[in-house]
Amino acid sequence: MQTLAHFADGGPGPWILLFPLMWALVIGGGVALLRRTAWRGGPRRQDTVGGDSPLAVLGHRFASGEIDEDEYWRRLSVLDEEFGRRGGRA
Repeated sequence: MQTLAHFADGGPGPWILLFPLMWALVIGGGVALLRRTAWRGGPRRQDTVGGDSPLAVLGHRFASGEIDEDEYWRRLSVLDEEFGRRGGRA
């Protein structure tokens, strides 16, 4: 193990660069993963899945009897054209 740590005249060898490189890869991979996750389903996902989304409000109005079935399906088709099933614009 001493031959890997010390190069020629006793100083650290080229292996010393391996450790910072490995840490840079680990940290960079973590940042990239967090960015990708936030980009895919970040704030917009909360807006569309939560109780205040247009689809949820429409469902509550239909369930409470404020609107009839025909109006429900008509408004749902408009929301599907506008937002799609996933809740975001394509």
